Amino acid sequence: MPEIKIVTEVAGRVCALPVEVGGNVGDGDDIAFVEAMKMEIPVASPAAGKLKSILVSIDDVVAEGQVLAILET
Repeated sequence: MPEIKIVTEVAGRVCALPVEVGGNVGDGDDIAFVEAMKMEIPVASPAAGKLKSILVSIDDVVAEGQVLAILET
């Protein structure tokens, strides 16, 4: 199965991870939320599939372009 890396477009702190590993997601579903500039920025899935792994935890500080999760399509 092809894998897609899900990356954040903003630097900040991971404040929510609404989907668990093994969960099915649709195209555009929110995978994570990153708090930046006092706003919660959603990180959406670029495709439908199954969440293979989450590479961050809540309260982790992430950089712009960092991979947050791996999706199997």
